[in-house]
Formats: sequence, C-alpha cells, structure tokens
Amino acid sequence: MTKYHFTGIKGSGMSSLAQILHDASNEVQGSDVEKHFFTEDPLHARSINVLPFSADNITKEMTVIAGNAFPDSHPEIVRAKEIGATVIRYHDFLADYMKKSTSIAVTGTHGKTSTTGLLAHVLSGFEPISYLIGDGTGKGVKDSPFFVFESCEYKRHFLAYEPDYAIITNIDYDHPDYFEDMEDVLDAFGEMASNVKKAIIACGDDVNCQAIQANVPVVLYGLAKSNDFSAANIEKTAAGTKFDVFVRNEFYHSFMIPMPGDHAVKNALAVIALCQYEGLDPEVVAERLKTFTGVKRRFTEIETDGAVLIDDYAHHPTEIRATLESARQKYPDREVIAVFQPHTFTRTAALLDEFAESLKEADLVYLCDIFGSAREKTGNLTVDDLAAKIPGACHLTIEAIDALDGHDGAVFLFMGAGDVQKYLTAYQQHSAAKKTV
Repeated sequence: MTKYHFTGIKGSGMSSLAQILHDASNEVQGSDVEKHFFTEDPLHARSINVLPFSADNITKEMTVIAGNAFPDSHPEIVRAKEIGATVIRYHDFLADYMKKSTSIAVTGTHGKTSTTGLLAHVLSGFEPISYLIGDGTGKGVKDSPFFVFESCEYKRHFLAYEPDYAIITNIDYDHPDYFEDMEDVLDAFGEMASNVKKAIIACGDDVNCQAIQANVPVVLYGLAKSNDFSAANIEKTAAGTKFDVFVRNEFYHSFMIPMPGDHAVKNALAVIALCQYEGLDPEVVAERLKTFTGVKRRFTEIETDGAVLIDDYAHHPTEIRATLESARQKYPDREVIAVFQPHTFTRTAALLDEFAESLKEADLVYLCDIFGSAREKTGNLTVDDLAAKIPGACHLTIEAIDALDGHDGAVFLFMGAGDVQKYLTAYQQHSAAKKTV
C-alpha cells in the first residue's frame, strides 16, 4: 500500500484526487493553510489527516503529490527532495493514474464542473466508476471501467493528459493573467484536442468549438439542428426542462432534467452524446438525468425567511448570464438580485464592460470588493469602476449587510469564485437575528 502526502490538499482537484486514492485503499494525508474551505469536508468525512504545512510532515517512504499552486521552493517539496521521497505534480500523477480506465476529460471555459458531475452521476447508474470533480468531490473504484475528470485549461495544465474522450463545453476568453488573447486560448485547446485518442464531443453552438480540428472524430452537440446531437421541443418549467434529442436529424429519445437554463440542456446533451457513442442504454441515461441534484457551488439554493439565496461560482460574464437565466426560469415571478464579487483584478479589468452588461440583466445589483489573487498586481482598479457602469448598482460590505433588507421573497444570487459565501452567511445570520428581536 502506497502512502501519499498532498501538499495543498484543500485545492479542489487535490481534494478530489486524495479521496480517490483513499477509496482505492491507499494511505492518504495532506497539508494546507488552516482556513476552512468547503473542499476539505469530504476529507474529514473519510478521516483523512489534514495538517498545517510543515517540512516535518514528509518522510522518505511517501509519494508527495504537489499542488500546482505551490512552487518547488515550498518547504515540504524541498524536504521531500532532500530525503529522497518521490515528488510528482498533481497533473502528472493524474495523467498516469487515468490510464487504467477509459478516461473522459471534461474541459471548456464554463460548465466543466456541472458537466463532470452530471456525467459521473449518469455513468454511475450503469456500474461503479471513478471520478474527479472540480467542486472537491472524488470517488475511487478499483478496476473502474471509466475515469471521469475535470480538465482545466489554466496554464495549459490539460496538456498533461491523453484522454480517450474529451468533452468541450465552450471556448471563451478567460484567465487574462495567463492567456494573452483569444488566439492564445484557441491554440491551447487545439493542442489539447490533438492528445485525445477516441473522440471529441464539443458544443457546436459555440463558434470556437466548431473550429476544433483533431485526428479523431469531432461530434457536435447543441440546440441548433445542424449539430450531430440536437435538442428540440424544449419545454421549460419551474421544475426543470424537458426536450427531445435528435441524432443527425433522427429522433433518438426524450429526456428531462431537473435544472433550469439552456446551458443545462447543453450539458445534458454532451453527456447523452458520450453515452450514445459508448453504446449505453438511453433509458438508463434518461432515468439518471432525472435524479441529478447538482454539484457544490453551482446554483445551490437555500431558503431563508421567504427569500431564496443561491450560491453560485459564476465569475465570468457568460456564467453570470447563465445563472440569471436559470433564476428567471425557476422563479419567474420573483425579484432577482445579483450580489457579485469580482474575482481577480486582471479578469475584472479585461472584461469590465462585459461584466457590466451581464449584470444589468438583474433587477438590482450589489457589488462586493474585488477578490484579488496573490499572483497579480492590483493596480488602481476598484469595484467602484464596475459599479459606475451599472445603473443603480450598490457597493456592499459585510458591515452593512442589512442593505439587502426590504426585498421580501426575492431571489438573491451570490456569485463569485472568491469568498462571496461570507456575504451569504452574514445575510443568513442577519436575517435570523431579526427574527429573534
């Protein structure tokens, strides 16, 4: 039995991989900062030891899996190399591990986590499988027929993998701290496509996905009839979305998903196409789609004193629009209020006008201070620069969380990739305190 140590175990991918190795009967521990992250909860549930960073955590017999956020100069990595312990980067370890199964990479600028979670849920209806989801969820199964994993384009990390299949949900400009421009993003995805061994399943409604070229079949899905897999006769209700699927213009099967929004239909189409390509029974696929309950921090709903609080990872204008569309479909008669925390100064500066346009679709907008990254310079940008472009937008602070009062029965969308959850928690506590007065 191998003993693994994870340097940066609370990272979303790292936590998921630690769970996978633990489930496969390995000895697993890890280290990280002491601040609580939701990704650590599944680790504690498995009694995986989570330690503070220290060179003393490392012993010679360990395999040290190093998170991508930590340089070779990190004390634990330095110690491991000094004493002769094995050190391997997260993405390199994952690339080797997945070779034991039919591997399915889920990538794209938006929708990776939701689509990976949905695919893992559907395939698990056929037999137990291993999966790694970017919300910090993982499961390991010995001799698993499938390995489903979220594959991130940031810093071209996905080039470490050679998956059997790749699902590409979309290709958009993001991570301006790394990618120079859209051409740089397209170059990365094009190189990734050349690593896929069996087939690529890509969203044909996305013009950038249409341009993907590879040495394997590229199967397109989407709402347009021109796609290989298309959705038609779409019926949207507060309970979810029903639709028929056509494969190259021939009726295939009817499906229902308990999620709102066109993006959810497209995510389901990607999963349906993969399953059809693998020859899996569409009846089972349909039953599994009906029972998907979502992934963490993607339209996670909480009822509080008549209001609906939604926690969502949306941190890009495209994602904000999708979240707002979902809220309008599920709660058509309610006021929709956006509480948005911009994530990184570089993204906010590069997409300032796009953020403003997407947020204008809410009935009212509250903006939290920008959540910066240690890897960037802040410059002179503040959230007030974004607020100035959105009529009626208000600057929200924790200390003045009562600014959200006066919207009985509203839907509050707490959106962002930083720590916007602290605003949601503060509002919950404020609402509870009001009831006791």
